[in-house]
Amino acid sequence: MRPGTLRLLALLPLWMFLAGAAPIGLITQLSQARIDINTTFRGAELLVFGAIQYPRGATPDQLPDIAVVVRGPSAPVTVRQKARIAGIWVNAQAQRFESVPGFYAVAATRPIAEIADERTTAIYEIGIRNLQLSPASGGDDSIVRRFEAGLIAARQKAGLFAERPGGVQLTRDVLYAARIALPAAVPVGDYAAEIHLIRDGRVLASTSAPFVIDKSGFERWVYVNAQEHSLAYGLAAVSAALLAGALAAAVTRRRW
Repeated sequence: MRPGTLRLLALLPLWMFLAGAAPIGLITQLSQARIDINTTFRGAELLVFGAIQYPRGATPDQLPDIAVVVRGPSAPVTVRQKARIAGIWVNAQAQRFESVPGFYAVAATRPIAEIADERTTAIYEIGIRNLQLSPASGGDDSIVRRFEAGLIAARQKAGLFAERPGGVQLTRDVLYAARIALPAAVPVGDYAAEIHLIRDGRVLASTSAPFVIDKSGFERWVYVNAQEHSLAYGLAAVSAALLAGALAAAVTRRRW
């Protein structure tokens, strides 16, 4: 390639910027990078905020939409359906999903169906119904959908799945902010806040900010020992249960 051509290619990004063709960018920050869980933990609120970088600082006539997706660690989950057989409730059918986030919440400037089509929201997993839960077996679609609906309903009831249209506020068409409620039952692990800037149904920019939810204090000591010394932890738990039972029995005998 000729040197003159190389110089022209090197100057191309500058020309695009001067011509107003520079891409839109996102600046994102979180209110906290770590959330500790202890005996007094009753849930928390995560603030996701930032700014939109417009080319040459010019705000467009048609403002974009913002979708904020916060997800926690994924793990396989088996959903079981109980049935009454001979007067006894037993597990009848089961469906395994390989990739279920422990926590999932999405907030957007408008209802998700109004800001992007199904293909775009499915690609970026924007919205609860667009989660890719990865069913383990290739069973009947109607059965898989029924178990999937049951799993989602259970997670929503526990506050682990949430969707908030209108949950993102835009200030002066540049600054954005969203508050994500984290329930007391939120699992520990690595999390990520994904922010998508959408206009005309297309994602023009995306960014991500990680954070951690972990146990602290005595809860962390118990959790670490249960994971790293499972046998000793199990024996100690059984011994504590037996001791508590013996003490309860002794107190009961004295009272009677």
